[in-house]
Amino acid sequence: MANSIARALLPGSPSETLHADRRAVLAARSIGWTALPWLLPAAVALSWVLGSHYGWIPAQILPSPVLVFDTLSGLARTGDLWMHVSASLSRVAIGFAGGVVLGLLLGGLLGLSRTAEAYILPSFNAVVQVPVLGWLPFLMIVVGIGEPLKYLLIGHAALVPVTLSTLQGFRKTPPAYLDVARVFKYSPFQKIFSVVLPSAVPVIGTGIRLAFTKAWLTLVVVELVASSEGLGYLIVYGRQLFQLDLVLASVLIVGAIGYAADRLLTLLENRLSPPRLA
Repeated sequence: MANSIARALLPGSPSETLHADRRAVLAARSIGWTALPWLLPAAVALSWVLGSHYGWIPAQILPSPVLVFDTLSGLARTGDLWMHVSASLSRVAIGFAGGVVLGLLLGGLLGLSRTAEAYILPSFNAVVQVPVLGWLPFLMIVVGIGEPLKYLLIGHAALVPVTLSTLQGFRKTPPAYLDVARVFKYSPFQKIFSVVLPSAVPVIGTGIRLAFTKAWLTLVVVELVASSEGLGYLIVYGRQLFQLDLVLASVLIVGAIGYAADRLLTLLENRLSPPRLA
């Protein structure tokens, strides 16, 4: 019996071969799942390259990738790219940070107090039914077309998903966690920061990611309407001059920054989320 077990564990035995095959299959599956999201962008990029090369699409409608990346390189060399990117990033950082902080405070208040929810949530739900850009004409009259207008609209875009996700996360705290806090006689402060808030991190993290997406989109649209610098302004400038290569270069930068920010927020969310129980 012992000899048969020893032979099964020897290098090259059927058991080891089976484990090696399983590891190879799992590795191939992991690579496949990693590469799968890139198939559609790769197909679009290939179609773009082939379409411009063979003239399937007129250059006046869709410039070639070479021209777009030459334009992008030119913007980078002259420093204009960094000027517009830094303007957009500073605006979204200020507005997004303000919206997230206010959303966490308001959502936490609604999640912890049924009375506050009864008084505030109906009015909040009524206000958020108005699209963010629906407030643009009113705010232009009140604060003008300067930077405060952009901060307010971006902050509003971030405020809504953060508030609702915080409310939902606080209300979905497992009762078992609250029972443990009650047994250990946690103070209200300890209960919030040691039990309720950590358990709500995954839901709040999802809300913050959605909030950044909305804030970034709002930033670009606001810069399209009222701005003299930024990526949105660069898109409008290219359209006015009918330089579609400049428009596409700006769009690529907008998409790349948005994707990178979403990945960073996802990593932060995973790092802050409590470990899952088996």
